[in-house]
Amino acid sequence: MNIRVALDPAFNDEYMSAAHQAHFKRVLYNWRRQLLEEVAGAASQMANSAANDADPVDRASQAEELQVAVRTQDRRRRLIDKIDSSIGSLDSKDYGYCEACGVEIGIQRLHARPTATQCFDCKSLEEQKERQVHG
Repeated sequence: MNIRVALDPAFNDEYMSAAHQAHFKRVLYNWRRQLLEEVAGAASQMANSAANDADPVDRASQAEELQVAVRTQDRRRRLIDKIDSSIGSLDSKDYGYCEACGVEIGIQRLHARPTATQCFDCKSLEEQKERQVHG
């Protein structure tokens, strides 16, 4: 079986057909729900682990774990913002098109990264420029 067809039931449809839009909306909402559950669970866990240990080594270990948890929460929240933006793009019919040049991003790329906003070429060029500036 062709892997493309397995990835997207409407692979042969016109690009960003109603079937594609419904599929990606479902993917994005499911991903968003999962992340929100993780955020809530992690926030609850952080609140419960706020014990004051007398041992300085334990306190330092807890502080480090808390920093990691906060960074993870921040990454999740930023990803939720990207997902919300992608859902908005779906609603405005802009989803799946490169924000830099306007060409199709591609179904397979969107399957790999549903929040992609640039085609492969524009994203590669952006990363190349970034490497040149930041070394």
